[in-house]
Amino acid sequence: MKTAFISDIHGNATALEAVLEDINRKQVDKIIVLGDICYRGPEPKRALDLVRSLDAPVIKGNADEWVVRGIREGEVPDKALEMMRKEREWTVSKLNEDDINYLKDLPEDYSFELSDGLEVHCFHAVPGNLFEVVRPEEEAGVIEQKLMVKTSASLYVYGHIHLPYVRFINGKTVANMGSTGLPFDGLNYASYLIAEADGGQFQTGIQRVSYDTEQAGEKYFEADYPNAEFMANVVRNGRL
Repeated sequence: MKTAFISDIHGNATALEAVLEDINRKQVDKIIVLGDICYRGPEPKRALDLVRSLDAPVIKGNADEWVVRGIREGEVPDKALEMMRKEREWTVSKLNEDDINYLKDLPEDYSFELSDGLEVHCFHAVPGNLFEVVRPEEEAGVIEQKLMVKTSASLYVYGHIHLPYVRFINGKTVANMGSTGLPFDGLNYASYLIAEADGGQFQTGIQRVSYDTEQAGEKYFEADYPNAEFMANVVRNGRL
């Protein structure tokens, strides 16, 4: 079975459409969405509608939690708090009650079998916490302790950090698909992950998809988005 994992769309529906077209072209069997659907992008409603149209498992990210209940002190740098709250209020204004309830009720993890004996555990940041950051360069022991909690799994997939990577630790695989809508690794291509199993074999691979980042950046200004210049530059440059 061939499964695509997408995450951290952040209201960038232009990038999401490009990824979904690539997924369709590659004849993927299953899609899983690992959160952060709406917040910090110019088209939160369209991004959410696209995700909901997929009939795919979807789990909650920290940005989805922020849309539901707001941003608390200490969850972002103090100097960014006021602006990020304005962005959150703008995002909420574009959604309806059903959208908010959908985000509120999302589960925080998802497990399934990619093939017989190969279980995949999916979560946004770390199991049991939507906000903790685990970067690619962490020591193997730290990754095991924080990410590889479900010992029955063979593949662990998460989002949150916007930095794609695949690592092999003690016979198991940890992968981050990066961000569909706001990559932070300096490559302004939408990012997602494909895992494919055939019998006793499986492979994982980061996929990068080009799209019109100039157009996507311009949409912030067209939508009168708070912090438009900063966010448009993130999209266009692929980094904070």
